[in-house]
Amino acid sequence: MPVDEMMRRWPMTIRVMIRHRMLCVGCPFGTLHTVADACREHEISEEDFVLELEAAMAG
Repeated sequence: MPVDEMMRRWPMTIRVMIRHRMLCVGCPFGTLHTVADACREHEISEEDFVLELEAAMAG
């Protein structure tokens, strides 16, 4: 799923993106990049990042 769609479905994930200084919010590549792509581009551990996203989605 592209990060743009993820942020639209679960707006609480935006805080996680911002906390990691990821520029995905409003980025034109957000419609193409998956979480894995974004983590790779921003040199962030995908495993840890996904755990944070899941926690945010769970509320």
